[in-house]
Amino acid sequence: MRFLVDAMLGKLARWLRLLGHDAEYGRDASDEELLARAAEEGRILLTSDIGLFKRALSSGISVVLVKGSSEEERLALLARRLGIRLEVDLENLRCPKCNSPVVEVPKEAVRGLVPEGSWRRYERFWRCTGCGQVYWQGSHWSNIEAVLARARELARARSPKAP
Repeated sequence: MRFLVDAMLGKLARWLRLLGHDAEYGRDASDEELLARAAEEGRILLTSDIGLFKRALSSGISVVLVKGSSEEERLALLARRLGIRLEVDLENLRCPKCNSPVVEVPKEAVRGLVPEGSWRRYERFWRCTGCGQVYWQGSHWSNIEAVLARARELARARSPKAP
């Protein structure tokens, strides 16, 4: 799925990218620019702004009003409404920073680009095809998995009530 995420949902854009979705972040875009871009590019507009949501609906633009006080709640909502899988597919990643595809690279290719301890400790590395950022399943990985597990729980718990 391809998304356009409004300025209030920047963290959600990063999560969607990690889940393999093309999620452009309209940080400085006006409502008019967001509406035009979503329509032109066929993107689903994600917003927490009720006014923008109503304008998108009346314009025939695919839009989701994203509510929730945590990323887990927001991700669960998208899983229920759009069927988004709340699991990281290491073969289909996008850069959380720039939205470009991320591909696995040989370990030797990142020597000197990551901390030496990480280079010695881990065998698999990924690199963004756009900004060059290097990723690996370091200590933060358990936090990523915990957020996604909680989002999956919330999505299942609320599924029967979802419209």
